[in-house]
Amino acid sequence: MPAEPVPPVAESSARPRDFVQSLERGLAIIRVFSAERPSLTVTEIAESTGLTRAASRRFLLTLVELGYVATDGRYYELTPRVLELGYAFLSGLSFPEVALPRLERLVGDVGEASEAAILDGSEIVYVVRVPGPALMTISVNIGARMPAHATAMGRVLLAGLDDAQLDEQLAGIELQPIQPRTIVDRALLREEIMRIRQQGWALVDQELEEGLVAIAVPVRDRSGRVTAAINLSTHVGRRSAKELLEILPDLQRTAAEIEGDLAVSTASSNRRMRI
Repeated sequence: MPAEPVPPVAESSARPRDFVQSLERGLAIIRVFSAERPSLTVTEIAESTGLTRAASRRFLLTLVELGYVATDGRYYELTPRVLELGYAFLSGLSFPEVALPRLERLVGDVGEASEAAILDGSEIVYVVRVPGPALMTISVNIGARMPAHATAMGRVLLAGLDDAQLDEQLAGIELQPIQPRTIVDRALLREEIMRIRQQGWALVDQELEEGLVAIAVPVRDRSGRVTAAINLSTHVGRRSAKELLEILPDLQRTAAEIEGDLAVSTASSNRRMRI
């Protein structure tokens, strides 16, 4: 994904009196680098930021001294130390706060609604909701609960349990025929959940609501334990179950990004506790 262009540094007259323009310029230089442009010369950085070559060079050498930038004398690139700038922010975020921007981007890319949920007994609890362009009749406000056995996220979360936990959960679930397609046979449901555990995703086609189809994947912590699930949901009038499967890679990529953000958050928190 191309990096967003870095806006030119504004003139000091356009800023409040207490604004520190030198800090703005240093951050503008850091933002110039991207996956597409990992290594840049002073001239390229000056052109991208609107700064003079002399000013760009001074800021770059300061960043080199601080350990945020490395140079071979001609080309400059960021060092891993810049990750520290995001650690403090990520370490204070909860799962919903980490997941929300990733799901917003996903919805923007694929044009379908997305949610995140956690398991609470035999139900899922929605903790993030990003609506898509299609109107859904089902209520999925934050905090809403749905039966785990009839939802894609619920089945993914059930698949993340160990065998003993899963059997205990299935024994206590009241399998109501919510829709004609809803699985209400305990043995068939367990078979479906084991298949989901093997393939790593779940697809539910009109088992919770007529016309509603959803696909879900797990979100794991650093130990590999399933802690949450995210989905894409739509109406069969927009995409069939087969068509929804075509955007499964986008959903899986988003789950991996969320897991990466959460790993950074956990590592930062653990490091702070050791200090």
